[in-house]
Amino acid sequence: MGTPTDELLHELTRAEVRPGDEVVVPSYGTPEAAEAVLLAGARPVFVDIDAHTFCIDPAAVAEALTSRTAAMVAIHTFGHPADMARLTELGQRHDVVVIGHGGQCESTADILPRQANAAYLNGKLRGVITPPVTPGVEHTYQQYVVRVPGNGRPDRDAFARTLRSRGVVCHVPVQTPAHRTARFRRDLWLAETERAADECLALPVDASMSRRELQRVVSACNALGGLLQSAA
Repeated sequence: MGTPTDELLHELTRAEVRPGDEVVVPSYGTPEAAEAVLLAGARPVFVDIDAHTFCIDPAAVAEALTSRTAAMVAIHTFGHPADMARLTELGQRHDVVVIGHGGQCESTADILPRQANAAYLNGKLRGVITPPVTPGVEHTYQQYVVRVPGNGRPDRDAFARTLRSRGVVCHVPVQTPAHRTARFRRDLWLAETERAADECLALPVDASMSRRELQRVVSACNALGGLLQSAA
């Protein structure tokens, strides 16, 4: 099996994307989609994400389509599916290929414990915004990503440092959106992408976590972000 960039390049080649074509991609997330577009000789067109799902926003895609658009790439971000129904309808209406990526093939034995752990955290965490799920879809929680309210990146980073000092492993899922990296520098303002990059923090939700470990996450977060609730 190749890398995600290789897999996306293969999909773009199958879609007959050619040099000079445009391909709509999200900026939030890994730069794999944009890298694959460059390798295909095409131009990545970065668009904003949906504030709730962190996936590419179909409304933003619709605004970005031109006569040169050959394809759009929808990444199923952090385990939440992109809105493939709306994107497919857009693709059919404008004769643009829709490529979905990131829905990893995982066993139920891996997914179900993560979903159970996420449900526990959703019910216990206070002071952070837990990940919403679109009705009718399955979130596999490849990452459990919350928003830290406050003054954006400084507060989020301080929150993360304090959690780590209390033994909670956490990380910023996207430090820099692709359109702001040296590789793809674009003079764009993608409001939801920028806000997510400043506010989001991935908390542990591994299938192997014990209830005691989950309680430690809850206690540490609630002591910082809001009224400390019982983790029992």
